[in-house]
Amino acid sequence: MHLIRLFLPFACGYFLSYLFRTVNAVVGPILSKELALGPADLGMLTSAYFIAFGAVQLPLGLALDRFGPRRVEAALLLVAAAGAAVFAAGDTIGMLAIGRGMIGLGVSACLMAAFKSFAQWFPLERQASLTGWIMTSGTLGALVASAPLDAVLQLASWRQVFYGLAVITAGVCLWIYLRVPDQPSSAPVQTLPELLDGIRHVLVSRHFWRFASIAFAQVGGFMAVQSLWCSAWLIHVNGYSRSEAADHIAAMSAGMVVAYFLIALLSARLTRRGIGTTKLLGGGLSLALLTLFLIIIQATDQHYLLWIAYGTFSSTGTLNYAATAAGFPASLSGRANTILNLLAFLGAFSLQWGMGALIESQQAAGSSSIIAHRNAFIVLFVIQAGSLIWFFVSGRRSKPAP
Repeated sequence: MHLIRLFLPFACGYFLSYLFRTVNAVVGPILSKELALGPADLGMLTSAYFIAFGAVQLPLGLALDRFGPRRVEAALLLVAAAGAAVFAAGDTIGMLAIGRGMIGLGVSACLMAAFKSFAQWFPLERQASLTGWIMTSGTLGALVASAPLDAVLQLASWRQVFYGLAVITAGVCLWIYLRVPDQPSSAPVQTLPELLDGIRHVLVSRHFWRFASIAFAQVGGFMAVQSLWCSAWLIHVNGYSRSEAADHIAAMSAGMVVAYFLIALLSARLTRRGIGTTKLLGGGLSLALLTLFLIIIQATDQHYLLWIAYGTFSSTGTLNYAATAAGFPASLSGRANTILNLLAFLGAFSLQWGMGALIESQQAAGSSSIIAHRNAFIVLFVIQAGSLIWFFVSGRRSKPAP
């Protein structure tokens, strides 16, 4: 009963969140042609989702603790529905950016509200499995925002697609508000100074900053690539059509679905064998970085396999949240994860926009599109390699927060 009333509505919300996050990978080339947007414009437009999403993470954590996941997510999904309508009606980059920002703000609670609700209603031994399944539902949204979306765009305009998404989002909002139950809490309500002091404890923790570098560069960097620059690479470097690029993105998303499914099923078993969350996180992201390197140097013409591997290994980045929370008492884990989420989306915004600006500046200086895109990916690789080195080095002296 709880599975149907709690998991399915939040799963649909996170499905939409991920779909909105990655939709510009397919719609972006259409917007560029129709509205004459350059790479920097497209990067800024797409990353407006990330900056709005990230900016609300700190107050979001406080709101979830104070008002509960049902009311918070339902209210914000109304903003997302309105944002999709504004984006559909937009005919200038400013209006499109406003709509995209409203969408990012509106879906900002989808994952954290699900985590909060699961913690309230389900026993601890089911949390890892539920986390894997909720991440799977989100990745299905990314999968729909690839080849299936491209097929829809053969029949309908991108404006009609966003109007349809506005209606669907409003429907999920009503579903959550009317059907998801509230769980009364017996814990004493913390005052605002106490809540803010908890944030301070997180920010001064050496344990937190070990994982913060991963959130910004690895998790945020992958979101920047998945939601925009993978399709740009496939089109401008590999020479694929928009539909062929969408097929590659669909394959990558399918690999992510499998990865989250395996995380849900095997994480507890691996822990019992000595491969804990932190080891799995470090190993998976190391393989993701290696795969990115192979993509950059075009080590093989099996591009499907490379992008599937990149999505699969990058999916281990979701373990960053569990590894971070493990170093804090339960009363601080929510705030630790929302701050971590803030850094991830700041990374996605900064890297997505920065890569676009770098590509545009190099093309203006006379570089070819292939060289400009390759150099942008090299910069991303260097930043991610630095964050991974910090993760391993700082782990030798990092201790969980008291």
